[in-house]
Amino acid sequence: MNLTRIATGLTALTEGVGIAVDSLRANKTRAALTILGIAIGVMVVMAMAATVKGINSTVDRILAETGPTTFWVSRTEWTEDQVEDDDEDPSWWRYPPLQPEEAQAIRQLPSVDAVSMEDNSTRQVFAGGEDATAQVYGRGSDWVHVNGGDIVSGRSFTYLEDAAGDKVAVLNERAAEILFGRQDPVGRYVKINNQNFTVIGVYHSPPNLWSSGSGPEIYTPYTTFRRHVAMWTNWSLITVRPKPGVPQRLAIDEVTTLMRQRRGLRPAEANNFGIVTQDRILENWNQSTEIFFMVMIALSGVGLMVGGIGVIAIMMISVTERTREIGVRKALGATRTEILWQFLVEASTLTVIGGAVGMVMGGGLTWLVKTLSPLPASVPPWSIAVALLASALTGIVFGMIPANRAARLDPVEALRYE
Repeated sequence: MNLTRIATGLTALTEGVGIAVDSLRANKTRAALTILGIAIGVMVVMAMAATVKGINSTVDRILAETGPTTFWVSRTEWTEDQVEDDDEDPSWWRYPPLQPEEAQAIRQLPSVDAVSMEDNSTRQVFAGGEDATAQVYGRGSDWVHVNGGDIVSGRSFTYLEDAAGDKVAVLNERAAEILFGRQDPVGRYVKINNQNFTVIGVYHSPPNLWSSGSGPEIYTPYTTFRRHVAMWTNWSLITVRPKPGVPQRLAIDEVTTLMRQRRGLRPAEANNFGIVTQDRILENWNQSTEIFFMVMIALSGVGLMVGGIGVIAIMMISVTERTREIGVRKALGATRTEILWQFLVEASTLTVIGGAVGMVMGGGLTWLVKTLSPLPASVPPWSIAVALLASALTGIVFGMIPANRAARLDPVEALRYE
């Protein structure tokens, strides 16, 4: 008995798919519009899921290269509201900026491996008759060890050069290419704020959360940066890298205790500085990606809605054109359930075809994103399953109205239909 039911169901399924394909051929324009609506919805789901996956992979890789235990000391917590009252300055505005002396004190802690004071500013720079708009960074002498990357030519600046505020600079590869072409920039000069800086090295930078890495960048000692590039440094950061094997929590506790002691905070007073970990960055990023997914759902929903309306239209026409056929089937013993199943299979076939077209379009769009941008975009397997399920459900939901109409037709009236 069960085998008979399975065979009957498979036969109905095959017939429904065949009828749907015939309907596509007979009503090419209507079917194409239906498929297009479904395809757009599925394409949006796949393309945005692939893009978000690529961005997440990039963020994870950058944080891994920076060091899983590296953290930042900032002027304020990054998650605080920037405005608390329209008539009053927010509390964080009264927090004191971070100072190089605090970075020096943190460097002496037993749990800390390396520290770099950091800030940046955009400047027009000149060298050898060429100019460029570059991101100029002020960093402590441990910056390469803390931030990763390699000096591919020359050297980095030393602690003494940082302490003395020497006008030396390290260029990233892009800045060296723009300003000096094929010439070796080491030993030459680059002009920043109308002052000559001696180029002492070329830096190959790793992926970085704070910069694109593809534009020209120049690195100077932090003290030099404060004196000659951007004297207003109220938003400097201190990057802290714990020693190998030291738990991040231990290093954070030691840094927090030191900062509170140096700033004279009482036990009941809140911190007037922020500690930012990679977990916090990932938490903030995940909150941002939720917005991407909401937009993705909204856009794909519009496409599926358009396709669903097309399903209703094309299936209602199909029911009307096949009224006599439905009457004959009922006269031969077909039940309402069998008629309903047949038309639902037909509607779902239309939308699944649209979903397949959308997956091809989404795969092509993902390939373009991966080829034309640095994002390692890739289609996550779950998005394929979701796309097919969503397209099939769209056919079932929107095909229910015409399928129910076909199932409720009176066989005598249907046989008389001209």
